[in-house]
Amino acid sequence: MIMQYRYAFILTACLSAAAAHADGNLPSSALVSSSTTEAALPLADSVLVRKSERKLYLMRQGEVLRTYKIALGLRPEGHKQFEGDYRTPEGKYRLTRRNPNSEYFLSIQIDYPNAQDVARARRMGQRPGGAIMIHGQPNLPRKPRDYYANVDWTEGCIAVSNSDMVEIWLMTPPNTPIEIVP
Repeated sequence: MIMQYRYAFILTACLSAAAAHADGNLPSSALVSSSTTEAALPLADSVLVRKSERKLYLMRQGEVLRTYKIALGLRPEGHKQFEGDYRTPEGKYRLTRRNPNSEYFLSIQIDYPNAQDVARARRMGQRPGGAIMIHGQPNLPRKPRDYYANVDWTEGCIAVSNSDMVEIWLMTPPNTPIEIVP
């Protein structure tokens, strides 16, 4: 019960800060504990996603801080080629804009597509797509909750549980590098 209230407090502080800074940049005060007896969450300096393991790792100086179970795009094998292919990109990107009001429980945008992704899609006569995010569960689920926890279901995003999304939101400062590997 205490953990539930703690997450509610953290989330409220996080969302308030995000609303006050519509550009998506959280002030450092939103990442630090307000209690002198409670340690602040550590900040990650990078994110690693291993698609084959269905895991997201928050890293600091090469060490794993946290590990999360993830769901990927409906066609998870291979690098995203174009809009609508239901694949999750592979490569090195950055976490950019944050959206506390997305159709999923919080979302952090990945800066896909890069110049190589755009060129590849154009060579195929396609658009590269975009709006690739790390996000929580749908705010208005269309399937039973167990579905979202047990299968790849996104259109190319990386989905986590809502409680995991709170930690990821709080532990990743703006512009954190993310590497997505097969």
